[in-house]
Amino acid sequence: MRLLVSGGGTGGHIYPALALIERLKQVEPDTEVLYVGTTRGLENKIVPAAGLKLKTLHTQGFKRSLSLENFKTLYLFVKSVHDAKKIIRDFHPDVVLGTGGYVSGAVLYAAAKMHIPTVIHEQNSVVGITNKFLSRYVDEIAIAFEAARAQFPANKVHMTGNPRAQQVAANLNSDYSWTNDGLRDDQPTMMIFGGSQGAPKINQSVVDAIPEFNKRDYQVIFATGQKRYQKVMEKLRNVSVGKNVKVVPYIPDMPKKLPKVAALVSRAGATTIAEITALGIPTILIPSPYVTANHQVKNAQALVKKGAALMILEDQLDARTLLLQADKIMENAAVRQKMAEASKQIGKPNAADLLIDVLKKAERDHQ
Repeated sequence: MRLLVSGGGTGGHIYPALALIERLKQVEPDTEVLYVGTTRGLENKIVPAAGLKLKTLHTQGFKRSLSLENFKTLYLFVKSVHDAKKIIRDFHPDVVLGTGGYVSGAVLYAAAKMHIPTVIHEQNSVVGITNKFLSRYVDEIAIAFEAARAQFPANKVHMTGNPRAQQVAANLNSDYSWTNDGLRDDQPTMMIFGGSQGAPKINQSVVDAIPEFNKRDYQVIFATGQKRYQKVMEKLRNVSVGKNVKVVPYIPDMPKKLPKVAALVSRAGATTIAEITALGIPTILIPSPYVTANHQVKNAQALVKKGAALMILEDQLDARTLLLQADKIMENAAVRQKMAEASKQIGKPNAADLLIDVLKKAERDHQ
C-alpha cells in the first residue's frame, strides 16, 4: 500500500498516525508512506525521528472572532490545497489518511477532489472543526469514542478506537521493577502526571497532599513536568517526603511502566485514554479546561459512565479531593479490579488493525 498521512500541530494527531504506520509496516512490509504536516508543528521533529519522509505545508487556523487574520487563513488554505495536489500527484497514494489539525483539512480536501480514497480518524469525543468540514468529502470516517458517531454522516462511520492503544497493549506483560525508581514491587503504585509540561493546579494539589500520602500503604510516583520540577522542589524544601513517594521531573520508559501501575492520575487527552483503556488502568481523570469545546471533559465522562474512571474538575481540585479519590481506589483492591475490567471493555487493543481495515475498504470501493 502507498499511504499518504496528514496530521499535525499536536502529539494527539501525530502519535496515532505513527502507531498506525508501525502496525501497517508489520503486516505489509513493502508499504510506502509519506507524511504531510505543518511547517511549525511537532511533526517536524517527531516524524523524521520515526524514519518517515515528511513534506510540509504552511497553514493556520481560523480565529473564532472577527479578524483580518481569517482572510490570510483562507488564502493559506487555498494555496495549501494547490500544493497538496502536487504532492499527491508526485506520490501517487492508494489511500490518504487524515488524523486532524488544519493541515489535514487541505490535504484530505485536495485528495477527495482528485477522487483518491480518503479516510479521517477522529480521536476525541467532540469532533474537531477540521474533521467536521472534511466529513462531507471523505469516503470513510474512523472514531475512537461512540459520542463522536452522531456528529458525522452515519453511513461513513466506523468504530476503530485509537491506534495508539494497540501499540501500548504490546507492552502488557512488562517486567519492569519499581526498584529502579527507589520504590517497592510489593505495594500498589499510583502514578500522577499532568502531561509533558506538567500542570500547575495538579502539581500544587499533590504538593499539599504529600504529608498525607506519606502515611498511606500505597506508593506514589509523581511527575511534575520538566520545566516545573525546580519550582515544585522549592515548595517541598520544608516538607518531609516519605519513602513511598517519589517526585520526578518526567517519567521515561512510560510504555514499560504503565502496565505496572495500580492506578493513574492524569489529564483526559485522547491518546492517554487510548493507552489506559488498552491496559485497563483505573484512573482519576482531571480534564484540562484549556482545550477546544471542553472536549477533555467529554472524553472523561465516557469512562466515568462505564465505571472505568473517576473525575475531578480542575476548579474542584485540591489536596482533599485528590486524597479522597485516590484512597477510594488505592485502598480497595476490589474497586481497582472492577474499574480495570470496565476500562478494558472500553479499550480497543486491536485499534490499528481495525483502522487498516477501514483504509482497505476505502481503497477497494474506489476500484
